[in-house]
Amino acid sequence: MFNEERRFEQPIRWAMVGGGRGSQIGYAHRNAAQRDGLFKLVAGAFDLDPQRCRDFGTNLGVAAERCYAGYQEMFAAEAERADGIQAVSIATPNSTHYEICKAALTAGLHVVCEKPITFTTEEAEELKTLAADKGRVIGVMYGYSGFPMVQQAREMVQRGDLGEIRIINMQFAHGFHNEEYEKNDPGLKWRVSPQASGPTYVLGDVGTHAFFLGEMITGLEVERLSCMRQSFIPSRAPLEDNAHVMMQFKGGAVGTLWASAVNAGSMHQQKIRIVGSKASIEWWDEYPNQLRYEIQGEPVRVLERGMGYLYQDAAGVSANRIGGGHAEGFFESWANLYHRFALAFDAANRDDQTTLAELWFPGIEAGIEGVRLCEKCVESADQNAAWVEYK
Repeated sequence: MFNEERRFEQPIRWAMVGGGRGSQIGYAHRNAAQRDGLFKLVAGAFDLDPQRCRDFGTNLGVAAERCYAGYQEMFAAEAERADGIQAVSIATPNSTHYEICKAALTAGLHVVCEKPITFTTEEAEELKTLAADKGRVIGVMYGYSGFPMVQQAREMVQRGDLGEIRIINMQFAHGFHNEEYEKNDPGLKWRVSPQASGPTYVLGDVGTHAFFLGEMITGLEVERLSCMRQSFIPSRAPLEDNAHVMMQFKGGAVGTLWASAVNAGSMHQQKIRIVGSKASIEWWDEYPNQLRYEIQGEPVRVLERGMGYLYQDAAGVSANRIGGGHAEGFFESWANLYHRFALAFDAANRDDQTTLAELWFPGIEAGIEGVRLCEKCVESADQNAAWVEYK
């Protein structure tokens, strides 16, 4: 069961940039960060409008004088306080991530950032260097990786239950944007704008989630890829609302990634199937507490979260917040990641490099690879789906 006794002498003093009123992602960050008492929300730049920022922040219990209309003002003012913030979460449009992350690290803060963390790998590598120089930690919010059954899948691959990995099929293909809804939806409009979203839409928005699961579960590295992408809603061009990617991994495995926002009728269809020489596993985020385990020549097994036959010696697998049979979901997965972020921030504060090296969490490397995926897919698609080297 989940270890509820892990506490610090004082919770990490934490702030948010963005994620104000009406933001589902902002709510998810706050819910997850404060679930275990390891973070305390003490400040925020929730909204560019000062009055809206104060109204929203004070409703959350933040002191009015610590509700700021801009992140620069917040970082400067908090640095002057003995009880100033130690970490910040960034839940703003993609185009702002790099500059806010850089400012936060420069101010000596740990960071949790939405993906993509930057628009280019060069910028992401710059943040990696800056974080190392400052002794700070960057966490990237790949929120689905905190599910215990995803962690079970990772353990099964790493412990050889599937044999040699041959095939990885990844997809995140929802249907909620099958029409031009952005005409009346500001929250979607920026996502399909190159100035705010970057060089991709659906690949960066949902494709990187599926790709990260494939990376973290198998540990395999892409050698080269081929991508074709479409804008079925013409006004979204040059950004895509559908993409298919073929991949070759180092060592001989192959894979596919389907990312879509126009899969009409689909809720999420985020699935990952990993095929080995002995067996296969499959996970679907709409049924997150189950993992299909298929051994050649034997009946299909459906593994259930919270059961003793899982690899409970792995912290990610045993991170059950309620007993097996009860439904755990999205907020619990995010809370599991924030718990790991807190442990990483605490280890960095104490310069405990051993703990930091042994602790798994989606960090700056995960952020870099998500950006690289988008760059390489654009490069390939712009050359009529030519195969391109990944690194």
